[in-house]
Amino acid sequence: MNAGANPPALQGQGDGYLFSRGQAWFAFAMTIGLMMFDYIDRQVIVALFPYLKAEWGLSDKQLGGLVSAVSVTVALAAIPVALLADRSSRIKSVVVMAMVWSLASISCMFSRGYGSLLAARALVGLGEAGYGSVGAALIASHFPARLRGAVMAAFFASASVGSVLGVLLGGLIAARWGWQAAFGAVGVPGLLLALLYLKVRDYPTVKLTPRLDQATRSPRDTFGAIVQALLRSRSMLWLCLAGAAQLVVVSAVWAWLPSYLNRSHGMAPEQAAMRAAMVVLCGALGAVLWGALADFAGRRRPRARLHVTALLCLASMAVLIGAFGAASFGYPISAGTQFALLALGGCLMTCTVGPMAAAVIDVVHPGVRATGSSVLSLFQNLLGLAAGPFIAGLLSDAWSLQQALTAIPLFSLLAAAALLTASRRYEADLRRAGEASEQEAAMPAAPAPRRALA
Repeated sequence: MNAGANPPALQGQGDGYLFSRGQAWFAFAMTIGLMMFDYIDRQVIVALFPYLKAEWGLSDKQLGGLVSAVSVTVALAAIPVALLADRSSRIKSVVVMAMVWSLASISCMFSRGYGSLLAARALVGLGEAGYGSVGAALIASHFPARLRGAVMAAFFASASVGSVLGVLLGGLIAARWGWQAAFGAVGVPGLLLALLYLKVRDYPTVKLTPRLDQATRSPRDTFGAIVQALLRSRSMLWLCLAGAAQLVVVSAVWAWLPSYLNRSHGMAPEQAAMRAAMVVLCGALGAVLWGALADFAGRRRPRARLHVTALLCLASMAVLIGAFGAASFGYPISAGTQFALLALGGCLMTCTVGPMAAAVIDVVHPGVRATGSSVLSLFQNLLGLAAGPFIAGLLSDAWSLQQALTAIPLFSLLAAAALLTASRRYEADLRRAGEASEQEAAMPAAPAPRRALA
């Protein structure tokens, strides 16, 4: 590794590619491929809920826990993994992560009870920990700044595509060969893609100032630096909260829609999985569309990126509450109309995926982009992806699944409020991060100590 290299593209100053256009798009394709298998292995479980409930008699809270377990371990391990990747080899870290989560997914097929399946699902999350943040940092460094928001949106939209395939394949395979076979079928391809990932070129590790280097030597030091960074960069704190709140909605709908269609409309599990997969696919398309729209809105006034995203959050709330709760409010709608509203809501609710990743990366020091992205990942996984399915399961046990899914979209209101709060400081934090990058690029080989996590 060239620890002293400090290429302009890595600093976010130039419009050129880090190595070449071809290398950038190859890294993008491979990273997206693994992201898809990451979420295939995560989401395959939701198509199997009806089978697990029938065979083991599980409550909705227990079923939600099988989804949340992955996100909890991702959240807890993401920062140490990203910290190691930032200071060593991101490529080798990705390869190891992909092999671990694929093997853990395969091991789920041998579970004989809830406890062993829950443990295996937690291991899937342990393998996936840090992948989103490391992959995002890798792509961000390969591409010029003018394309960063769009490629970030596409990268994280691939999670939606993976979720579509996970739900779809899980339903089809379980209907024909049993739910155990679904885990094995989706785990093997990830092992093969992990080996191909060794062909991706890594970006050079950026030279850090003494204090910044000290702040990233251990998870404990990093945690302290993260707290300082969040207190200093208020926009980053509110961006992380906004992303987490909106992902409560996304994760709950993705996890419970197949079961909702099965229970409320009497669909067979495989048919419900196919319908739910179409809604998730709308989310994948929406993530790219809204990421591009936010980039366009923020060209002249960066804070407009956050304003537009806040409006989209509110729109998703209104549409999803109408889709799930129209009958409860005395406005019964046809199944076709409801599905159209679910598809529109699914498209709208992923609006924060690309803009939040790009915004957080833009306000952190370029030498710790993976670690900075892992902060967002921590919030998104622990307070968003882990919380959504579990909260919906609790509400479903207490009320009904339909009432739970009617209430969950209210979290979009919290997301919109956090985005508007973040917009007040976003441009100032963006300028400060840019100035820090320029100063780092101009420093001699023996720089004076500077503040951590600019």
